[in-house]
This record gives sequence, C-alpha cells and structure tokens, in this order.
Amino acid sequence: MPELDPSHEASPNIDLKGASILIVDDNLQNLELMQAYLEELECSISTAADGVEAIEAIESSHPDLVLLDVMMPRMSGFEVCQKVKSQPSTRDIIIIMVTALNEVGDFERALECGTNDFLAKPVNKLELLTRVRSLLELGLLKRRYDQLGLEPPAPAPDARQFMDEGDSMLPPPEEDGLLGQPPEAPRF
Repeated sequence: MPELDPSHEASPNIDLKGASILIVDDNLQNLELMQAYLEELECSISTAADGVEAIEAIESSHPDLVLLDVMMPRMSGFEVCQKVKSQPSTRDIIIIMVTALNEVGDFERALECGTNDFLAKPVNKLELLTRVRSLLELGLLKRRYDQLGLEPPAPAPDARQFMDEGDSMLPPPEEDGLLGQPPEAPRF
C-alpha cells in the first residue's frame, strides 16, 4: 500500500500560509508536540496553557482554528468552546477538541458546545495534519465566498416534491394572466 504524504495538498489553490492556529493545552509536552507537527503547514501558530489564556488569545487575535484540550485548569475546553461559539464575532472560528476522554457523553457535550471536530490523544501526526488542513481549507473557502456577497446556490429540486399521491406530475403553478381560467382541451 502506498504511503500517504501528509504534506500533499488536496487543493493546491488554497494557500494556508496566512492562516493562524491556536493550540490550547495545559501540558507543555502536548503543546510542543502539536506545534512541531503543524509547522510544515506554514501557518502562524500560537499557544495557550489554559482556558482563560485561550479566551484572551481568541479575543485579541481571532485565529482561524483552535486545537482545544478539554480537561484544563481554570476553564475547561467545553466552557471555552461554548463561549467562543456563542459570540457573533468568534462563532466562525474552527474548533477541534483534542481529548483523552472517550465516553459518548463527552462527545455529546462537545457537540452541544459547538465543536467542529475531535481528535483523540495521543495525537496521530497524519490525522492531525489532515483534519487541520481540511478544516482550514474549508474555512478559508467559506470566508472567500462570504466576501463575494453571493447567496449560496439553491439546491436542485427533488422530483418527489412535484408528485401527488397518484404518482403523476403536478401542473406548474398558475401564472398571473391565467388565474381562474381552466385550461382548454384541444379540439379535433
């Protein structure tokens, strides 16, 4: 099986050099390891040692993505995520929770707080790079799209919405000039 290259970009048109990442963990070794793994993305990387520092960093620098430990002193990752996602100025920041917790209730709580994704500890380098790159690319594309001021494309109509109980096509809605007039049958 061919080895995957974590430095390969799926979308070469998206430059991540201008992106910023905040890594939040109360364990210095975890901070240093994730920072070393992410250096090849060439993003701006900053760190915070707990939830309170994370909130201060997020409010001052608005990073594009936050790697957020869950179990921390002073303020948990759940509390940080909920606060970030509840504020209009920061709700679009991508949050990936990095945790050793693995109970269903923990994942449910994280989803309720608004996290975008999860990573289990110990962190796998390839998984970290792949998820961070994918979510950053998606976030940057969304930002570009929003800056254009375009409406999202309308979904293609589902043919089932035009069917009645008899499985026949319904006629198109009446136009202004035809209101109240039944269609004429062809004459032979």
